[in-house]
Amino acid sequence: MAVTEQSAHEQAVVDRVPKELYIDGQWRPGSGGETLSVEDPATGETLCEIADGQVEDARAALAAATDKQTDWGAHPPRERGEILRRAFEAVTERSDDLALLMTLEMGKPVAESQAEIAYAAEFLRWFSEEAVRIDGRYSVAPTGQGRVLVMRQAVGPCVFITPWNFPMAMGTRKIAPAVAAGCTMVIKPAQQTPLSMLALAQILEEAGLPGGVLNLVTASSSGSVMEPIIRDPRTRKLSFTGSTEVGRKLIEQSAEQVLRVSMELGGNAPFLVFEDADLDAAVEGAMIAKMRNIGEACTAANRFHVARGVAGEFAQRMAERMGELKVGRGTEEDVQVGPLIDADQRQKVSELVSDAVDRGAKVLVGAEPVGGRGYFYRPTVLDRVPGDARVLKEEIFGPVAPVAAFTSEADAIAAANDTEFGLVAYVYTRDLNRALRVIEGLETGMVGLNQGMVSNASAPFGGVKQSGFGREGGKEGIHEYLETKYVAINL
Repeated sequence: MAVTEQSAHEQAVVDRVPKELYIDGQWRPGSGGETLSVEDPATGETLCEIADGQVEDARAALAAATDKQTDWGAHPPRERGEILRRAFEAVTERSDDLALLMTLEMGKPVAESQAEIAYAAEFLRWFSEEAVRIDGRYSVAPTGQGRVLVMRQAVGPCVFITPWNFPMAMGTRKIAPAVAAGCTMVIKPAQQTPLSMLALAQILEEAGLPGGVLNLVTASSSGSVMEPIIRDPRTRKLSFTGSTEVGRKLIEQSAEQVLRVSMELGGNAPFLVFEDADLDAAVEGAMIAKMRNIGEACTAANRFHVARGVAGEFAQRMAERMGELKVGRGTEEDVQVGPLIDADQRQKVSELVSDAVDRGAKVLVGAEPVGGRGYFYRPTVLDRVPGDARVLKEEIFGPVAPVAAFTSEADAIAAANDTEFGLVAYVYTRDLNRALRVIEGLETGMVGLNQGMVSNASAPFGGVKQSGFGREGGKEGIHEYLETKYVAINL
């Protein structure tokens, strides 16, 4: 088959990305000489081979980060910020190629990849400005006999583990505040989507980040490669974004060295629509909250709790909108829904839908995989979903919107909180008093009030309950990488 102009360009974009490990400022193969395949989820075909790192590589990366920590912690904050600013400009300038690269390895439509590149770049810009705003205080002790000095210093070498669903933004959300604070790091991206992070490491190198500050290890076995350095006494901080199940294991491992830990884990976001809501706005917000990233997001609206008087109309409108979405390879024109990440994820989505239908839910649209190559699943709306359906209890991570009715405000809050997770909730109402009551009653770290997206580099992102702890972004984000030291001064 002849190579098309488009596929030749795609290959060129992939070819420009380093395929080796980045340790102590050097690109090098893995110690075992092995490679792992990166797959295009839209076709099931291999995009390229990259280095498959081993435990020895992770230890070398941590050694480099440890050796560089003292110098980097003392590096002028203004210069740390300027490096991040140059990286922001480079990411922005190369956004088209970076977006295409992301679509090839993850599957989302190019337009969505471009939105993620812009979002990822914002963390570089935000924390370039925060680098020079690390503060402390000096005050007179209450007795008047001494002085209180409080200073903030870098935590030290960090270990980062990032997920496949937002291949670049989940990296910049950790890397940028660490660089700004003066921390060195070892980062391990998801094996399904390592190319975006490899491209970012290359950009940071070009932006002037000294060797050893950022060390990147790609590996097919995250647990066996990363556990030894999580348990290593040289590591002082662990940040992970991923499933709650894996997060629990990492928290156990981190306890051995009593690490500073940030965990952004699973979600089961409720989307509440009250009878007085602007239904047009609610449907629009629901489409954003549900279909961003093909539904493969911890912030995705996972279950729709709608006032009984408008539940039927809401579900029908959602079905109309979902049924109009074009499914296909993310590089194709006008495609709005790409493939799921792999066969296992598509099977999980199918099982959740089947379970709901078996329990009495009504299919309004979709509820079936798309045949042919790749891991596609048709956008789905389920109405009258019973409370015992798994789709209301488990994180879907796919383009499925289950709708269930409620009869009162108290019932809506109770239904929203009936989960072990507490990352984000969405609320649609035009009653200000109700909005405040509901927001205060929700057990989540974030709330979207009359809007379907909460992610913002200038705001603190994170959850409660089993959705994790710690915050990323905003003024709070850099605090995760700073220790507080108090000095008592005798005058």
